[in-house]
Amino acid sequence: MNIHPTAIIEDGAQLHESVTVGPYSIIESGAVIGEGCRIESCVRIFGATRMGAHNRVCHGVTLGSEPQDLTFTPDKARPLVIGDRNHFKENVNISCGIKSEEGSRIGHDNYWMAFSHAGHDCIVGDRNVFANTATLAGHVEVEDGVFLSGQVAVHQFCRIGSYAMVAGVTGVAQDVPPFALADGHRARMLGLNLVGLKRNGFNQEQRNRIKAVYRLVLRSGLRLAEALVRAEREYPGPETDHIVQFIQSSRRGLISFG
Repeated sequence: MNIHPTAIIEDGAQLHESVTVGPYSIIESGAVIGEGCRIESCVRIFGATRMGAHNRVCHGVTLGSEPQDLTFTPDKARPLVIGDRNHFKENVNISCGIKSEEGSRIGHDNYWMAFSHAGHDCIVGDRNVFANTATLAGHVEVEDGVFLSGQVAVHQFCRIGSYAMVAGVTGVAQDVPPFALADGHRARMLGLNLVGLKRNGFNQEQRNRIKAVYRLVLRSGLRLAEALVRAEREYPGPETDHIVQFIQSSRRGLISFG
């Protein structure tokens, strides 16, 4: 274990023997840091944090910190559980949980650019990119392969579907459906995130299926329930199933189209 002499590792913190800790970082009692993690300078990892393997935590990051919630008291703290191979750039802030027993959860291979933030009880999947100052309020759910551009702000309880992209300086007040490209002072759906779909290996047949489903759901003039039934019948496939399930389970409604 390579720990800088100015770092503070409290009794009760659990660090794998391969972990490195840079100058002036603090790891509180109760925190768990997995194999191969690299903790750089001036990082603070709070006691509610459980971190997997091979994560990189850059200068000034705070993980598992007190939620920005006026009802919070220390006895309400719930875990922040982080998977493997995440990269947290400078001054990223991720809150611990407060409202749910599972707490805040982050999957694998996510890239958090400088000053991005996730509030309490967020659920983040795998391979997502959060550009500079992208912000998730509490209880936000982000699926897989999402790209949130700079200064995007996501309202609490909203969901961002897999392989969606949200353009910079966009306020997201409702759910962004899977595979969509969203933009606007209040986000609206402009079309499909074609670049992201190609980068993630979606072939032409899959992209055509996604396009056909959204055309039916958003532009056919049918009632939503009827359009979803027809989509499943006329365009069967995993992408259709994902879109239909996402829409049916929405609590805040979807962003508008066009």
